[in-house]
Amino acid sequence: MKKKTIKQVNYALIALVIFILVGLLFRGDPSKKVLGSVPMDVFTVQTDTVQKRDLKERLLMSGSVKAQEEAVLYPRVEGKLRKNLLREGDRVKRNQTVSLIERDEVGAVYEPVVVPSTITGVVGRVYLDPGENVTKSTPVALVVNQQTVRITADIPERYIGQIYKGQTALLRVDALPGQDFEAKLHIISPVVDSMSRSVAVEFVADNAKGLLKSGMFAKLDIALAEKKNANSLAKTSVYTDKATAQRYVFVPSEDGQTALRQNVAVGFENNDYVEITQGLRAGQKVIAFAYGLKDGSKIHIK
Repeated sequence: MKKKTIKQVNYALIALVIFILVGLLFRGDPSKKVLGSVPMDVFTVQTDTVQKRDLKERLLMSGSVKAQEEAVLYPRVEGKLRKNLLREGDRVKRNQTVSLIERDEVGAVYEPVVVPSTITGVVGRVYLDPGENVTKSTPVALVVNQQTVRITADIPERYIGQIYKGQTALLRVDALPGQDFEAKLHIISPVVDSMSRSVAVEFVADNAKGLLKSGMFAKLDIALAEKKNANSLAKTSVYTDKATAQRYVFVPSEDGQTALRQNVAVGFENNDYVEITQGLRAGQKVIAFAYGLKDGSKIHIK
């Protein structure tokens, strides 16, 4: 019993010390409780500045790089692969021989049958080794023409009115970080996929240096619209009144101690910025987003 009593006394003393410390920390007017040197009823905020920016509405899409021309070569007869005259990376002209096929007929001797390339380009893949059996449906080699590449993608139907043939986009591939290529919209499908509600499109890009390879995963950055030299703010700094749909911001009072609501009119918007057409001027300070901030709230500018 003595041990139990001692433990109870210790717990009581600890609780008393905690109670005293809490009382000292929060004594006085609750509205004057402090956290550091800033009262708890004051919002610590940062400011944003209305700036001139060139705003763009962008659509980011992904797709696959494909050669402008691709041809899988097949033999015209059955037999065995006698020899590959070209290997991966070798340049080839149309009708140039890529491989030789030896007919497999007992008691007959034939000249080797050629497998010619059907396009001018580069041998992208040789599928077989000499001696392997082939039929007329056996692929022997793949030839690609990658001077120009295609990038296929699916664009949501709500953007149909903002795309057009000849429209440019920035093309990026993970294999070449930091490098941008220009692609142009070449084909727009005339139909909308009823399942995905999207439109198939195809961009083309010059690939004279051969840096882009067929099969690469590609990202397309499409500029849908643009507004130059616009007074703008970060989108997070602009609020919307749910009852009236009025857009507004908060600006600091002259003494910097109070948040004041300022109605604004907006124009062009993208994912990051909002154009301010009325209510603010370039260089003016506003209060950056702060949760719970209201007209007349006390503020401390950080």
